Amino acid sequence: MNEPLSSRETSFLIGEEPVSAKRFNLFLRRRLMFKKDEQSKDSIFFRDGIRQIDFVLSYVDDMKKEADFKAERRKEFEQNLRKTGLELEVEDKRNSEDGRTYFVKIHAPWEVLVTYAEVLGIKMPIQESDIPPAETFPFSYMLGPLKLPKNVRHPRPEYFTAQFTRHRQELFLIEDESSFFPSSSRNRIVYYILSRCPFGVEDGKKKFGIERLLTSNTYSSAYPLHDGQYWKPSEPPNPVNERYVLCQNWARFSYFYKEQPLDLVRNYFGEKIAMYFVFLGFYTEMLSFAAIVGLACFIYGLLSMDGNSSSTEICDPMIGGQIIMCPLCDLVCDYWRLNTTCLASKISYLFDNESTVFFAIFMGIWVTLFLEFWKQRQARMEYEWDLVDFEEEQQQLQLRPEFEAMCKHRKMNAVTKEMEPYMPLCSRLPWYFLSGATVTLWMALVIACMVAVIVYRLSVFATFASFMESEASLKHVKSFLTPQITTSLTGSCLNFIIILILNFFYEKISAWITKMEIPRTYQEYESSLTLKMFLFQFVNFYSSCFYVAFFKGKFVGYPGKYTYIFNVWRSEECDPGGCLIELTTQLTIIMTGKQIFGNIKEAIYPMVLNWWRRRKARTNSEKLYSRWEQDHDLETFGSLGLFYEYLETVIQFGFVTLFVASFPLAPLLALLNNIIEIRVDAWKLTTQYRRPVAAKAHSIGVWQDILYGMTVLSVATNAFIVAFTSDIIPRLVYYYAYSKDATEPMKGYVNDSLSTFLIADFPNHTAPWEKRDFTTCRYRDYRYPPDHEQKYFHNMQYWHVLAAKMTFIIVMEHVVFLVKFLLAWMIPDVPKDVLDRIKREKLMTIKILHDFELNKLKENLRINSSELAKQVIIQENKVQLAKSAV
Repeated sequence: MNEPLSSRETSFLIGEEPVSAKRFNLFLRRRLMFKKDEQSKDSIFFRDGIRQIDFVLSYVDDMKKEADFKAERRKEFEQNLRKTGLELEVEDKRNSEDGRTYFVKIHAPWEVLVTYAEVLGIKMPIQESDIPPAETFPFSYMLGPLKLPKNVRHPRPEYFTAQFTRHRQELFLIEDESSFFPSSSRNRIVYYILSRCPFGVEDGKKKFGIERLLTSNTYSSAYPLHDGQYWKPSEPPNPVNERYVLCQNWARFSYFYKEQPLDLVRNYFGEKIAMYFVFLGFYTEMLSFAAIVGLACFIYGLLSMDGNSSSTEICDPMIGGQIIMCPLCDLVCDYWRLNTTCLASKISYLFDNESTVFFAIFMGIWVTLFLEFWKQRQARMEYEWDLVDFEEEQQQLQLRPEFEAMCKHRKMNAVTKEMEPYMPLCSRLPWYFLSGATVTLWMALVIACMVAVIVYRLSVFATFASFMESEASLKHVKSFLTPQITTSLTGSCLNFIIILILNFFYEKISAWITKMEIPRTYQEYESSLTLKMFLFQFVNFYSSCFYVAFFKGKFVGYPGKYTYIFNVWRSEECDPGGCLIELTTQLTIIMTGKQIFGNIKEAIYPMVLNWWRRRKARTNSEKLYSRWEQDHDLETFGSLGLFYEYLETVIQFGFVTLFVASFPLAPLLALLNNIIEIRVDAWKLTTQYRRPVAAKAHSIGVWQDILYGMTVLSVATNAFIVAFTSDIIPRLVYYYAYSKDATEPMKGYVNDSLSTFLIADFPNHTAPWEKRDFTTCRYRDYRYPPDHEQKYFHNMQYWHVLAAKMTFIIVMEHVVFLVKFLLAWMIPDVPKDVLDRIKREKLMTIKILHDFELNKLKENLRINSSELAKQVIIQENKVQLAKSAV
C-alpha cells in the first residue's frame, strides 16, 4: 500500500485543482430548473439529480452558550472540506421532518475519488481475469437448492487488479466514472477525508477529525446513505438498490438454508463486516459435522439406556431399593433409598456412556480441523477480495481525539518525521493500575456471586428435602423431581440471571475504564477492551461450569467428617451417578438462555428504538420523509458493533468446546442458534441500522489467537471432565480389575462404588433427628468399612481409580495434541490452488503494467519523432524561401 500521507498533505491535496467552468455551469442550470418538491423521497442525489450523496452530516440548533462556538467550528470544517474538493449541500431545518435538524450532504467528485483512491492504495480492475473458477467436487449439483442465483453470488466478474493511480487512468477499466468506484469505496474515501480535515486551532493545537466534532456534539451524526428502501427496488435514475437485493436474498429467515451472498455483502458493507459473516458462516458449516456426531452419541445413549447395568441396579427395588443412603444435609435431611434417583441415573447415562470418551477425542481433533480449515478459507477470501498485500487500516492507526486532548507533550514520529502528541508512561501508569484492579475486583465479584449461589443451593436443599418429604401431594412428583434436581435447576437459573446482570454493568464499566487508560490509537483501544471483556466474560460465563466440573463433590469428606464452607454450610455432594448430569444442566441453561436472550435483544432492541425515533419525528412510516432522514432515524451500528458480535460467537465457541464431553448436543444447539444468528444479524444490518462506514480487514484479528488458546484449553478440560466428572473411569476399573462375574462384568458395580458408614459414628450435630432401625448407611466413595482397622480411610481401589484417571488424562492429552500438531503440519495455511492463483495474478498484473508503460513510451517517441520531422521540414522550407528571396 502507498505510504500514508499526513493530515495536512491529504486535507489539501487537490484544493488547488479548479472545478471546470463547464461542469459548474451545467450544475447551475440544473439547479435553476429543479423543483425541490418534485424530488423523490428515496433520492440519493443532490437537488440537481446528478451528484450522488456519499455521506451525510447532521446537527441540531444549539441554544446554549456554546452555540456560536460550535457554529464557528462547523463553518471552518465545511470550508476546509470544500477546499479538499468535496461538494456540500445543506438541507435547512425547515425541510426536515422534526423541524430542528440540519443535514449536510456530501458528494465526492471524480477528482477527489481518484486522488484518494491512490492515497488509500485501493485496488481497481485493469483486465478481466482469465483464471478459470475453482473446480467443484463431483456431487456439487446436489447442493443446487442451497445456492443463490449467480448474479447474486457473483455480482461482478473476476478481474486482475492493481493499485489505482490517477496518472494511469487509461490502464483501468473505466466505463462510467459515476459507477467505477463502488459505494463502499466512496464512503470510505469520504470518511478518510472527514477524519483528517481540520476545523481550527485551539490552545495552540491544530484540531481535526469528524470524530472529535461528534464527541463534542458539534455534529450529532455522520453516516453514509443506504442505497434505498429495503422492501422495494430503486427507480431510475438511482443505481441498483443493493440493500434490497441483500434483504431479499440474505436477510430473510425463509432463506436460512441458503448460502450467503458474501461478495455482495463485501461490496455493500466493506471487507471488515463481510469477513465476520464469512467466519460465522464457516463456523456454522463446521458445526454441522460436530452436531451430527454429537447427535449420534446422544442416540447411542438413548438406545443403550435400557441395557445399562448401573441404572438397572439402581432402579431395581431389590438392589437400589434396599440400599440406604446417608443424609445429604445435617439434621433436617433424612436417610433415603438409592432407587429414588432411578430417573436421574437414566438421564445421566444419556450423556455419560462409552461414547463420551470418543466424542471428547473427536472434538479435540475437530477444533484443530476447524482452525486449520479456517486459515485456508481466510486465505482464499484474501485472494478473492484483493487483500493479499493488505496493510492495517489507517483509521485504526489514527490517533484518537481523546488521546490528543489529554496530551501535554509532543515528540518526533520516527516514521512521518512530524511532531505528534505523546504521553509518558508515568502519566498513564495510575490508570493501568486502576484498570487492572477494576477487572480483578469484578472477577472476584463473579466468584463471590458463584459462592452465593452455592450457599443458596446448600441452604435451600434442606428446605426442599423436608418440604417434599412432608407434602403427601408431591408423592408422584418425587420420582423425577428430586431435591437434587430441583436445587440444581433453580440454582442454574439464578446463576444465569446473575451472569446477565453482571455482564450488563461490566460492559459500561470496562468501556469507561478503557477510555480512562487513554489509548493512543483506535486499534489500541479495541485491543485493550477486548482483553478486559473477554477475561471477564470467560470468568462470568464459565466459572459455574468449572465449579461443577472440577470442584463440586471432590472435597466433601465423608459422613461424620464432612468439610464445611465458612464452617456453616456442608460442601455439596454429587448425585450417586456423578456430577456430569448437573454439569449438563448448568451448561444447557446458561448456553441456551444466553443464545435466546442474545437473539431477542439483537432483534427487538434496535426495532423498538427506531420505532420510538419515528414516533418522536411525528410519523410512523418511512415512506413520508427523505432518504437521509430515514437513515438518520435508524440505530447506529457503532465502531464496536462487530466487537460484540465476535465476543458472542467466541463465548459460544467456548461452550461448544470446553465442556462438550458433558453435553454432546451442545454443537447441535450452537448450530441451530447460528443459523438464526446469521439471518438476525443480516436483517438488523440491512433494515434496522444505519449503513456502517466501509472498512478493510484481512482476518478476524486477535480473535483467532483467542480461539487457538481456547482449543488448547478444551483438550485439557474435556480430559479432566471424562476422568473426574464422568463415571467412565471407575466403571472401566471395576470392569477390568474388580468384577467377579465373567458373564455380566458390570454386575455389582453400584454396590462396589458405595462405601459403608456406621450410623453410631455420626456426631450429634449432624445426625438426623428421627431414629431408625438400621445401623449403617452408604455414601459415594472408596473407603474402608467401619469394622476395618483403617476405617474410613481411602482403600486400594480409590488409588487404582485415581491412577487410572491420571493415566487417562495424560494419554488422551498426548494423543489429541499429537494428532493436532500432525494435522496443523499437514494442512497448509494457504491452499495450493490459491497460491497458484496469487502467483498468476501477480505475473499478469506486472505484464499488463509493463505493456501499458511500453505502449505509452512508444507513443511518446512516435509523437516526438513526428514533431521533430515537422520541425526539420519547416526549417528546410524557411531556408528554401530565404534562398529564393535572395
